[in-house]
Amino acid sequence: MAKDRKPDDARPRGGASRSGSGGAGNRGKGGRTRPPTTVVANAQKRPWGLIAGALAVVVFAAAVITYAVVQVNEANADKVESADEIEGVQTYDYPGGDHVTTTVDYEQSPPVGGPHDPVWADCTGTVYDVDIRHENAVHGLEHGAVWITYNPDEVSDADIDTLAELVEGENGRMMSPYVGLDSPISIQSWGDQLKVDSADDVRLKQFADLMTFKSGDFPEPGATCERPDFLASPQLAGTPSTTAPGEGDAPVDGDMTEGGEQNG
Repeated sequence: MAKDRKPDDARPRGGASRSGSGGAGNRGKGGRTRPPTTVVANAQKRPWGLIAGALAVVVFAAAVITYAVVQVNEANADKVESADEIEGVQTYDYPGGDHVTTTVDYEQSPPVGGPHDPVWADCTGTVYDVDIRHENAVHGLEHGAVWITYNPDEVSDADIDTLAELVEGENGRMMSPYVGLDSPISIQSWGDQLKVDSADDVRLKQFADLMTFKSGDFPEPGATCERPDFLASPQLAGTPSTTAPGEGDAPVDGDMTEGGEQNG
């Protein structure tokens, strides 16, 4: 007899899972359930170190530029274009001067022009500690130099140091004590003079910066300020000239200009 078979309805159909709606779609190999995939959006990291470095460079550059602008503005704050802008400057007309070896009785004290010794005082940023012969100093003025003088009885050592800072290392400048000066300090170029009471007076620097080798304001443009022999042995104020006949840069006869032309 044929064996009774179980009805087909007894078998599970369609691969239905007892676990419910998850079904075979959530099962891996071997029937194990795979965890759902989690997608994490990673935020892009910002280069904070580079940004901070760039900002530091920008801030530093701005500070440097600001400092430079301030320095330039300060340097130009006291700059002048003419002697008329400097209060107290006295101007005299000296077109040129004769060469003489005698002592000269100058109208201004310190002198700012007129006859002078054929040998000029060295004016290459020279700081003398003696009252140099005025006739030689005037010759330096004729070459375009600025001469700072001071009354040794009315200024301090600190004042002298301050004045020397305007001279040292500056070609076309010289400085010396001047016995009997009627003000503590006097600064002069050919035909111009300023007297002040303080070594800190800003007008001293204004005058020196403007008048050193100022074109059109002295008779001997292009002439040298170097005079090693005078520097080695300065001639002193009130003493006879030690200049030998013919020494210097022109005949010593009092009748000729340094260019060799007859005075008119």
